[in-house]
Amino acid sequence: MTSDVLIIGGGVISLAIAIELKLRGAKVTVVCREFHAAATHAAAGMLAPGAERIPEQAMQELCTRSLYLYPDWTRKLEEFSSINTGYWSCGILAPVYNQSRGDVEQGSKGELKSTPSSSASEASPAYWLEKEVIHQYQPGLGEEVVGGWWYPEDAQVDNRALAQALLATAKSLGVELKEGIAVEGIQQQQRQVVGVQTSAGVLRAQHYVLAAGAWSNALFPLGVRPVKGQMLSVRVPELVLDLPLTRVLFGEDIYIVPRRDRRIIIGATVEDVGFTPHNTPAGIQTLLQRAIRLFPQIQHYPIQEFWWGFRPATPDELPILGTSPCENLTLATGHYRNGILLAPVTGALLADLILEQNSNPLLSHFHYSRFHTKSSTTSMLTYPTLKTQKPELAARNSELSTLEDSPLQIAGKTFQSRLMTGTGKYRSIEEMQQSVVNSGCQIVTVAVRRVQTNAPGHEGLAEALDWTKIWMLPNTAGCQTAEEAIRVARLGREMAKLLGQEDNNFVKLEVIPDLKYLLPDPIGTLQAAEQLVKEGFAVLPYINADPMLAKRLEEVGCATVMPLAAPIGSGQGLKTTANIQIIIENANVPVVVDAGIGAPSEAAQAMEMGADALLINSAIALAQNAPAMAHAMNLATVAGRLAYLAGRMPIKTSAIASSPLTGTITS
Repeated sequence: MTSDVLIIGGGVISLAIAIELKLRGAKVTVVCREFHAAATHAAAGMLAPGAERIPEQAMQELCTRSLYLYPDWTRKLEEFSSINTGYWSCGILAPVYNQSRGDVEQGSKGELKSTPSSSASEASPAYWLEKEVIHQYQPGLGEEVVGGWWYPEDAQVDNRALAQALLATAKSLGVELKEGIAVEGIQQQQRQVVGVQTSAGVLRAQHYVLAAGAWSNALFPLGVRPVKGQMLSVRVPELVLDLPLTRVLFGEDIYIVPRRDRRIIIGATVEDVGFTPHNTPAGIQTLLQRAIRLFPQIQHYPIQEFWWGFRPATPDELPILGTSPCENLTLATGHYRNGILLAPVTGALLADLILEQNSNPLLSHFHYSRFHTKSSTTSMLTYPTLKTQKPELAARNSELSTLEDSPLQIAGKTFQSRLMTGTGKYRSIEEMQQSVVNSGCQIVTVAVRRVQTNAPGHEGLAEALDWTKIWMLPNTAGCQTAEEAIRVARLGREMAKLLGQEDNNFVKLEVIPDLKYLLPDPIGTLQAAEQLVKEGFAVLPYINADPMLAKRLEEVGCATVMPLAAPIGSGQGLKTTANIQIIIENANVPVVVDAGIGAPSEAAQAMEMGADALLINSAIALAQNAPAMAHAMNLATVAGRLAYLAGRMPIKTSAIASSPLTGTITS
């Protein structure tokens, strides 16, 4: 039985996976807005696991393994497509301006030193060239070059020719290529992808692969962000008979890549500016200055072309490969500077994973979960302690901490705290700051509209909290219709990005047309949730404690459900206990009790029922001492969770003595 695989993305990674799957008998569809817009077309085509001097052993092994696949891989592509990929085992020279940058002891004049290695699990061979040798080896280098490393196994490929060969090969093999289609969202239900929402309707498959490069995060919260790179090319005039450069120069913050057709590629800037397009004078000037310093002859060659592209970067600059929170979705993104190099090995490893469920041990180093927690999947409960706690009580809490609990997971992101708070209704910014700290929370919800309008208490909110430690949960408070909520949710996502949370697709969905009781609109909430899920949001909907609505929201792909305990801001406590209990018993996503809790005892009660988390704002902000109440709510949340895990005693209709009746002394 052949597999039915839908791949999102049109770059070299996407096509490499598609071809490998097709060669193994799978039915494959690739959907892309524009194949020529992928980062593949904006690269230089260096295959440089040696020159990159990659410190992570697993990444070095992955890159070296892929380099060794390149000769056979490109030969097969050329056979299928009749297109020359420009693969050239030219070696890469890495000149340095300062002896210390070479990380080599000073040797005798002209000496050649080597640090060879032959295993694919180690770096490829490298040889140190002293100043006199390197200038003989490559004439025309700048006078400031004092030596450099020679990597004979590193190579290059013409990235644009490679992209054409991949497309032609995919077509010849029967891969279905859907170009001109924008992917708008990934539909999920109960940890399964059930379809991909596109500008041409919903596309469905048995299995899905997300390989959308720098655009991946718009569809799935992964922490992939665009890093812009500007580049240009010059051309060696025909009157220059011999090519002045026949090997790649990998310099300090610059690389120069000669092609056999007399082009010379110069790149690349590294700019963390989002998807800001176009070349800039400053960027091009920087490249030219660095290139001329390294290889002065370039200043005399005519400029042929300018362009730019967006590298898909992750926080640790390593790719995301392998399984995802959805059982039928595989991830292949975040390749950053090494997308061209890693195409062959990515295609092979992920085809093994998808078709044969064979996960190479190397993939474990590139799993998406490394960004969510550094600990194991289970962690000990954390018990907030008072400074006045007695030693014997501290010892008792230490004993209790042997009870294990899984962290709170929402949309693939892990949190240790199960208390969420807000920023509204406080008497001052300072009081809000201290309350957030005392609550121990890791998620803080923020009303997008109040921030946009600088409402009282929301001025300077961006600077008031440390957003490197707190996950922002934008909310759509004030929205009376589904359409309004969708627009505000989009603004909230951009607001989170401005605060540095590039991978934040969370939104607390509120649709509240009733201004007197502030009860959420179930129909509008469901409509908005369906659309936002399609757009890749992790939706946390605020709802009445309606078990049927909660189940329907879960089915459309919401990340949580958030039933109210009582009307928002009322402090009435748990008035919907029976319905919340039903929701908890039937939900397969986290249940967050939201609104109405007024005291720590009520917070503890909600957690004892089995709620996964609480969102508490008014009860903290409107307390006489807000920071103290925040700490109390923190303690109550932990106590309630511990009580739920411990299991309370059964309720009986009659009394049972605590002390035994047998063996007592009688008169």
